[in-house]
Amino acid sequence: MPEKKETLLVRANVEMTAASLQAIVENAKRISGPNEKGGYRVDTADKVSEMISRFLLENDFENFVKNVDNYGE
Repeated sequence: MPEKKETLLVRANVEMTAASLQAIVENAKRISGPNEKGGYRVDTADKVSEMISRFLLENDFENFVKNVDNYGE
């Protein structure tokens, strides 16, 4: 099991494709399912944050940012 690291909440603007955002919304709605009135109660901003955070933790963002070569244009 991977070591649990201390994390901080950072609010940032993130560029992503429309298709990525659409997939997050569709999958979040699919998982939560509709309520009794047929509507969906999903906070898509929270879900986007969750998905990006998971991606960064699982794909070793920490080592990526430690490498100065990744800061070039």
